[in-house]
Amino acid sequence: MSIWQTKKWQEMLLESWQIEKILEIDNVFIEKRKIAFWQFWLFSIWLDFSKIEKDFLEKIKNLCKQEKSLFFQMENINYDENFDYNFSELKKWYYKKFITHSTALIDLTKDENEILAEMKPKWRYNIRLAEKKWVTVFEAEKTEENIKIFYNLMKETTSRDNFSGNTLNFYKIFLKKISESKLLFAKFEWKIISAWIFTFLDDVAIYYYWASTSNKKYRNIMAPYLLQWEAIKMAKNQNCKIYDFLWVADLWDEKSPLAWVTDFKLKFTKKAKIVSESYLFINKKFYYFLIKFLRKLKK
Repeated sequence: MSIWQTKKWQEMLLESWQIEKILEIDNVFIEKRKIAFWQFWLFSIWLDFSKIEKDFLEKIKNLCKQEKSLFFQMENINYDENFDYNFSELKKWYYKKFITHSTALIDLTKDENEILAEMKPKWRYNIRLAEKKWVTVFEAEKTEENIKIFYNLMKETTSRDNFSGNTLNFYKIFLKKISESKLLFAKFEWKIISAWIFTFLDDVAIYYYWASTSNKKYRNIMAPYLLQWEAIKMAKNQNCKIYDFLWVADLWDEKSPLAWVTDFKLKFTKKAKIVSESYLFINKKFYYFLIKFLRKLKK
């Protein structure tokens, strides 16, 4: 089971106004998303491409016409097998990539010493340093107050690292709707200095959102490293087999805006691989390419 193909995930997207409508075909959830000029597109994530039959694609075509959608994009994550399938009627591309092609993974079936041994020495040192500084990591209750603490740290992080975050309301809905989510805090001298969100479902733990203080007094305490290590151990204790760092730069893209994040993540693990591909069925070609053209003009 994928977190993205649960009813709770779809309801979270709907309640937070990320999508317009929840659709379903052959037990696969399809998201209806707004694009521009009152136009819509359909999207589904984590499809097992090996099980997609022509009948499914015909149903998608009909659904696009029924919902007056410009196109349908399907996307997957495959940790184990070759996912490069040949769909003669689909274009191997994407309008918007929700999951990066590449990710960093930790094999949680290994013991803790093996996992630590695969980290860069500096990262192991940083974990020990945070422990020596008496940083404590714990799972926080999903209260209004705690979510606000996370959000305030997130605002510091987005301002410091120059990327966009979500609204406070989104994080509230995410944490309260997705019961498989966890909010972890790192505390030093009674102050929360780092707060991250993870999901744990079946075999897979996902590192989703991160936030930490910009206060120089606390930056050298290395709390994020210990928080990450405690999350890895927590996932292992819950019998997860894969720890997914999620967004990393594509392996061939040295100029990616994710480069600095990728550097941080790949020092926790040696395992990085391409896991995701996307395919498009374009229902209304004129409007699709018009919107693509207008997007380029804005850049």
